Amino acid sequence: MSVAPVTGKSGPDSISVELSSRRTGMSFQRTRMSADRTLMSVIRTALSLISFGFTIFQVFQKLRDAGTLGHAAAPRNFGVTLVLLGIVMLVIGIIYHVQFMIGLRRERNDMREAGLIHGDSGYPVSFTLITAVILLVVGLVAIFSMVFGVGPFIDATAG
Repeated sequence: MSVAPVTGKSGPDSISVELSSRRTGMSFQRTRMSADRTLMSVIRTALSLISFGFTIFQVFQKLRDAGTLGHAAAPRNFGVTLVLLGIVMLVIGIIYHVQFMIGLRRERNDMREAGLIHGDSGYPVSFTLITAVILLVVGLVAIFSMVFGVGPFIDATAG
């Protein structure tokens, strides 16, 4: 089935249907960008929690190693808790984002198959999602370093 392209000389009904289809297609792109912005908010908050928690952990670790503090377990545990909270928040944000995007893609494909929208534009993997996964890996390495005292984020010369 070949459909004649809509031009300025087409009938008003054809033009109205075409414009509606394009607006609906563009709304999917706006919704996708909105989901990316939501994930970016989760990334910012998780990054703040992870970095602040790691900083608290490191400061009290250095004070304890220098002999300034005899007992720094409570502040160190607070730092570990902040890092864990950031990691959990990031995991939940990633899961929510992936589920939302799968549903949005499914809805878009259903509408494209029904001929309600054009599906010519791509729907690539989000760079925001890739960034979130990389931050998750960094956070997991940081918490591993904090709990077990080994890894790239622990000063091997201290002690």
